[in-house]
Amino acid sequence: MNKALTCLRCRALRPGVRAGAARGFADNGKRPSMAPKPIIDIKHIRQNPELYELTCLERNYPRQAENPARILDLHARWQELQRQGRSLRERSNLLRRFLSNPATSSGDEDVADLRTMTREHVQEEARRLKGELSGIEQGEAAAVSEMEALALEMPNLTSDETPRGREPVVLSYINERPRFDDSEAPEEPVWRSHLHIGSELGILDFAGAAASSGWGWYYLVGEAAQLEQALVQYALAVATRHGWTQVAPPSIVYSHIGAACGFQPRDQNGEQQVYAIARSQADADRGVPELCLAGTSEIPLAGMKANVTMDAEDLPMRRVAVSRCYRAEAGARGADTKGLYRVHEFTKVEMFAWTAPDEAEAQDVYEEMLDIQTEILSSLGLYCRVLSMPATDLGASASRKVDMEAFFPSRQQHGLGEGWGEVTSASMCGDYQTRRLATRTRQDGRMTFPFTVNGTALAVPRVLAALLENGWDEETATVAVPECLRPWMDGKDKIGGRRRGAPRAAQRAGKQDDAPERS
Repeated sequence: MNKALTCLRCRALRPGVRAGAARGFADNGKRPSMAPKPIIDIKHIRQNPELYELTCLERNYPRQAENPARILDLHARWQELQRQGRSLRERSNLLRRFLSNPATSSGDEDVADLRTMTREHVQEEARRLKGELSGIEQGEAAAVSEMEALALEMPNLTSDETPRGREPVVLSYINERPRFDDSEAPEEPVWRSHLHIGSELGILDFAGAAASSGWGWYYLVGEAAQLEQALVQYALAVATRHGWTQVAPPSIVYSHIGAACGFQPRDQNGEQQVYAIARSQADADRGVPELCLAGTSEIPLAGMKANVTMDAEDLPMRRVAVSRCYRAEAGARGADTKGLYRVHEFTKVEMFAWTAPDEAEAQDVYEEMLDIQTEILSSLGLYCRVLSMPATDLGASASRKVDMEAFFPSRQQHGLGEGWGEVTSASMCGDYQTRRLATRTRQDGRMTFPFTVNGTALAVPRVLAALLENGWDEETATVAVPECLRPWMDGKDKIGGRRRGAPRAAQRAGKQDDAPERS
């Protein structure tokens, strides 16, 4: 099978590619037969169309806001077809009974008209009714299929705790704001950028990556590579100490699993970009399912329990995974995309849990997840703020989302959100994902669906960049290593070091940074 990686954004523009193939995760209509069959609560949508319409509008899904009304129309059409079908089936059954044994039906008033007809005429009417019934059944199936497709497109209902509008709400802060020598900052702003720090220390290589892979890729060299592993091991150690079981997940998943998890484009630019693994036309015609590189291990973790009935005694089930993540990251290139802040491939430690279908239990696990994130960022010495994210910022699966943003001196200098940059995120998803993955459990003797919660334990590139910028000492040309990471850094408390007056490679790197980027 000839497979190659291709960005969905590029596939959408490439001539000769079918429109359905370019939709990737969103292409639920092409779901293969082996995929989990979604079990969507369409009745709840019919009973609360205004609520679902408002949810779509609040979360910037204007096209999907029309879906509840369309579902109501389709349901009315389905009901009318059902009524027609019942009438035709009754008449068809009557004809079959008469044709099979006219003598036993001689006293039946319902067949009085049939006794005046020839057998050939009765058979002709039976054939006509069979054709009409076939058409009605096809119409019923089409209406049900379209209602399901419309329901699948819609985002999760928004939690009452989620701020409406576009502005997040600051919940708290972690650690104290770092203070730099005021006389130093205006003269040496270059030292506040992790690009220049990494170049000065020789531990980040963006030029080599641009030559080998293009924009958005990078090499971690020497102590930066060691720091990546230290961050991963520390995050795993913290999560494991809190009772989370480690998993090593695959990085390649079926695209329909990603769609079931809520990872799908919601506008023409493809807000959630993924790398799909191209299929040959022959494979596509044979129905070989599309594969893609996972943008987060949330997807393969959720897929572990697809088409599975989980024992209630096993809930809540907590998992933590380290994986490589792949994102095409569409958008204009600017100051906020330089360096490690927005990249195509990165290492991330992710937490994922299934809970009983109970708001209180899901909230308990969610708070535990936020505590783990806070512990990790606090011990790394990063100055962060905790935000309750607004409705417009939620992905399709989340009902509530809390982000933690770290302070980046370089982002403050570029006027990017007063220096804040997201480093973790945590979401509550209710039964949105488990319904779409057919993940079930039993509660009080009845079949139901577990709730899911997920959150970042540690995303390496951004945290590494924040550590470089906040830990940099211009006088000694060193970066402080947080104490919690030193067991995995051979006991080092600093990275780098040079004599005063030594040449500064970072100044040369600053000139290179202004050069056009290679794509």
